Formats: sequence, C-alpha cells, structure tokens
Amino acid sequence: MNRFLRYSLTSMLLLLTTVVVFSQSIEFNKTNFPNDKKGLRKAIKDINEGDKNYELGRVMYLKALDHYLAAQAFNPRNAVLNYKIGKCYLNTVQKDKSIEYLERALELSPSVSLDAGFLLAYGYHLTLDFDKAIENYTKFKNSLSPADLETYGRIVDRRIQQCNVGKELVQNPERVFIDNLGSVVNSQYPDYSPMISADESVIMFTSRSEGSTGNKRDPLDLQFFEDIHISYKIDGRWTAARNPGKPLNTSGHDATAGLSPDGQTLFIYKGTKGGDIYECVQRGNNWSKPKKMPKPITSKFHESSASLSPDGRTIYFISQRPGGYGGRDIYKSTKNEKGKWGPVSNVGPIINTEFDEESVFMHPDGKTMYFSSQGHRTMGGYDIFKSVFENEAWSEPQNLGYPINTPDDDVFFTMSASGARGYYSSERIGGLGGQDIYVITFLGAEKPVVFHTEDDLLAILSQPVSGAVIESAVEIQTSQLTLLKGFIRDSETQTPLHAKIELIDNELNQQIAVFESNSATGRYLVSLPSGKNYGLTVSADGYLFHSENFNISSSRGYQEIEKDIMLKKIEVGTSIVLNNIFFDFNSANLRNESTAELDRLTQLLKDMPKLKIEISGHTDNVGSASYNQRLSENRAKAVVDYLIRKGINTDRLEFKGYGFEQPIATNDNEEGRQMNRRTEFKIVSK
Repeated sequence: MNRFLRYSLTSMLLLLTTVVVFSQSIEFNKTNFPNDKKGLRKAIKDINEGDKNYELGRVMYLKALDHYLAAQAFNPRNAVLNYKIGKCYLNTVQKDKSIEYLERALELSPSVSLDAGFLLAYGYHLTLDFDKAIENYTKFKNSLSPADLETYGRIVDRRIQQCNVGKELVQNPERVFIDNLGSVVNSQYPDYSPMISADESVIMFTSRSEGSTGNKRDPLDLQFFEDIHISYKIDGRWTAARNPGKPLNTSGHDATAGLSPDGQTLFIYKGTKGGDIYECVQRGNNWSKPKKMPKPITSKFHESSASLSPDGRTIYFISQRPGGYGGRDIYKSTKNEKGKWGPVSNVGPIINTEFDEESVFMHPDGKTMYFSSQGHRTMGGYDIFKSVFENEAWSEPQNLGYPINTPDDDVFFTMSASGARGYYSSERIGGLGGQDIYVITFLGAEKPVVFHTEDDLLAILSQPVSGAVIESAVEIQTSQLTLLKGFIRDSETQTPLHAKIELIDNELNQQIAVFESNSATGRYLVSLPSGKNYGLTVSADGYLFHSENFNISSSRGYQEIEKDIMLKKIEVGTSIVLNNIFFDFNSANLRNESTAELDRLTQLLKDMPKLKIEISGHTDNVGSASYNQRLSENRAKAVVDYLIRKGINTDRLEFKGYGFEQPIATNDNEEGRQMNRRTEFKIVSK
C-alpha cells in the first residue's frame, strides 16, 4: 500500500453518483451526430477508455482526463462527461478548472449526479472562493431529501464551518515566504514527506521518480513505487538528490516516516500488513537493515509517521488502533531503564479529535509538537497545527495559518531546530511535477520603519525590490534552543572517533540522554533546550572522558555552537579539565551540580585499579597569590576527599594547588578568567 494514496481530496464524502440526464444534455449517439460517424466512434472510444481509468479511482483521474477532454472537444454539451471532467480536475493541481465543467454539467442537467452540487461547492472551497462555496454548499444541502440530509447534512455543515475558518485565516495571512526547493531536490514526479536533521544539513524524502529500486510501477496507479531519496546542504545549497538504494529501499513502497534530530535514526513506512513503521540506524556511511518497530508500538492496525523526542527516549507516532478518540490518533511510548519501549498511551483529547490526525513531528526544543489534523479549526482537508507541552499539559492546538495551510491536504511538516524554517510537500501551480517539497521561512513581528532624514527615505526607495531587500526589513522567527554540533576526533591523529555522548541535568544529577557520534566522520549533534544547566561528557574506549558545561538560561534564544572535541588517550602525563565540577563562590565547598562529574571520575578509577592521578586546582589572577594558592589547593583537596569517601585508596590520589601560575587563557576578560578557574586531573601512573 502506498501511504500517500490515503490522502484523498474527497475523503470526507463518498456520495452516490446515480445519473439522471435531462434533454438539455446531448448524448453521444447517431441521432445527435448523423453526419460524423467517425468522430462519434472515436469520442465513444475515448469515453470508454476514460471510464476504465475513472473507475479505478482518483489515482487514475489524470489518465481519464486525457480521454475525456478529447471526447468533450467533439461534444461539449454532455452533462455526464462534463461532470466527470470536473470531478477529475478536482484531484489535480489545476483544481480551478473543475468549476467551469461542473457548472456546465449542472446547467445541462441539474440532476446529473447527487454529488455534483457538492463537488462544485468544493471546487470553490479549494480555490479560496469561500462565499461561493458556502452558497453552493447551502444550495446542495437544501436540495437533499430527508434521508440524504441525515447522511450528508453533518458533512456539509462542517465544510461550511471550514469555509468560515478559511475566510478568517486568509484575511489574516501569516508572514512567511514559501519557496520551491527546485530541481536539485524535486523531480517531474511526486516528491513528498520531507524529513530534515535539526541543523538542516540533510533532507530525506519520498519520491516516485523513474529509476526507483526495481524500476517497477505500482499496478494500482501505474506510478513508480516509492523510494527514499537524500540530499545534503553544503555551503548553503542542496546537493542533487540521490537514491541511496538498499537496504533503505526495496522493490516495494518505502517512504520516509521520521528522522531523529541528529539525522542518524530514520523511520520508514512500509505498506505491509496494513502499514508498519521500521527503524534504520546509520553506522558510519552505511544504514542498518530496516527493522520493524517492536510491540507495543507496532500492532495489527495501521501505523504511519513517527517522531523522536530530542533525548531519544520518547517516540510519538500515528496509529489507527481501537480505543482512540477518532480514526488515526497520536500515541507515545517511552523507553524504560533497560532501553525497551514501554506501554503505549494516547496523548489525549486536547490533541486528538474525532477525525484523523496524521504526520506528527516533535521539535528539537522538546516541547513543541507539530501535526496535521482533519479536526480542530481547519480550513479544509488536513491542516498543520502546533501545540506546546507546558505545566504537564498540551496547549490548545494552533492552526499555522494561511498560506501554509490551504483547503487541501497539508501534511508532512517538519521544522528546523532554529524555528526559522519549515519544510513540507504541496501541490502548487508552478511546481515541477505533482507534489513538490517547499521550504517555509517564518517571519517574526513586523519591524516599524523609521526614517531619520529625507535622504534615508530616498535611499530605501531607490533599492530594487527583491527577496533580500524584503528579508532585511523583517525579523526571522526563532526558537529557544541551543544546537551543539561538531566532530569528535583523536587529539593526536585527528582520526574520527565513534564516541558515547552523555547529557546530564547538573541540577538534578540525572542523565537526560545518550547519543553517539558517527563512526566514519566523528560528527555529532545534540539539542539543548533553554533553561537548564547541562553537563556533557564524551567517552570512547581507550580514551579519557571529556566534559563540557552549558548553563543555558530560560530566556536564551536560538544559537548554534560548533565545537570539535579532541579525546586524549589514557597515557601517563595526560591531563584533562573537569568542566562540570563547581564550588561555592570563594569557597572550597563542592556544589551539588558536581556530583555526576565526580561519580564519573570515581568510576574511571574503579575500572582502572592501577591508575594513579593528581587533582589540581587553578584560579584566575584576581586577588593575592597567597589567597589563590590556598583556595586552589583546598578545592583540589575537596575533590580528593570526595573520591576517598567513594572508596578510592588514598595512595592513588594526589592533590595540588597552582593558584594562577598555569593559566590556559587570558586574564584580561571574564571569559578568559572563567576558563582559568578550573579543576584538572592528570595521570601519574597506570
């Protein structure tokens, strides 16, 4: 099963299409066309060929159109043919063309089909003519029999409600730029379901382009089977998308379903047994074989998209299992202490509705969820919403607004860590082929324009109008998040290392997450939501651990920190800074935030029972030499005393204070002085 085929433009209504033709409609027969038998035969053949495709469903409407339009050129006054052409156009990028054919069909025969009036209203709905849509929805509703009204009245009422929402959103458009990613990513075939890494360095998406694995077409719609494609951003530009082949892609349908923030865990949707989610992990330059997600995430029911929390411990996913609030709902599962996925729970009625939810994405800030829904306040089809988890509850979902959302289906949305750009797929006039992938640039509050002199005004008016000029006059929206990335290497050889990265909440002394660097490149990426004091420790076999401290205030906006980490081998004379050991001001009292770092050092000494070390204290040059000497020595001794209390023999430990004798940075500014106030340990023997 192709996952994308689930999104139908008319999924809310499958109406009876009984045909009743009045005399105004001209039939395709010899009586009406006695002098053009050859043309009539060809027109009837085209109709029959079109009907074969039409009866296969919306996926074949484009092929049906080719034949129908040929027959319509011969006889433009047939109600049924005009009705079918209009219905086909509703399922293409040229939705606006549906209106003229549906109107003509109804003029020729008001009872051409029970749903003709509804489809005409829907055509106006999709083309943002909401007043005309409401008028025709109302007219259609008033024409229904009591039995049909009971069946379809609620659906029509909801469509009218969507039009009213649409009017409101279109009158207050969001400040965004929406740009096609271009031919390096998009093809003449459908391209959709984009997934990006948090730093936008890689994009993975689904394509139905020629040259798919196996190069076969799906017999249901005659399009190529779905394959996963990948592109990298280098120097600000996307590289030509490529098919990575096996094991990600097979001869069947393989679609992107989710990507971890660091881009090293990919979730794949496969249409086996109704639809399941598979997991692939990047090891070096290669991807692991797709592995079906375990129970209870996978069930005998349909599961589609998935998204990991930034700590990798919670997965949010879509499932159609019973017991929810609607058809497809958003569920979550959290890993236990053994790394196994725990019980599945529904995220609740604030997010989920009686209608379908789809395409869930958890932002790297750890609290903002983006998802598509047919419920809530949509302007039609699936709209994209966001909700924020604060004070142990999800906020009321907020529609991302127009022009991001349209009356059509808007799904497969993903957001950069910065919050400045989002990516999704859409069918838009001017696209390269069916669905294309677009980037949305979110703009913040409009800046007031202030002109100090007449010359200032003339200078601005003289500038050419361009995207660059426009962007300079706005403030780009960003999130509260620090993205830490870089490479982990051997300090001497610069060889990339496969290392373990442990993230600690220093205030709670709790492990937040564990990550790994890529074994081939040493690349790593960690998301640090604002408002915590983080300890980060990097370790690899045969190397001393390396620690960093990031104390990020809750008011801190988005920032990217690129930091390459060099690990030192465990050798005599090697020393490292213990960046997560903290003391009270002008004191040798260890603060509670130091516990995780001290315990890590304790464990190293227990794992290597012959290792002997020196703990050294260092200060800046503020104050007298004697004061700093004494303070540094007392702080080093405090660390040694802690290790002794944890069971490390005293004969393995030395301590020494160096005061400000061994600075590693300048003492001329606060940043340098902070670096000089440090605790180190050095290997004496092993």
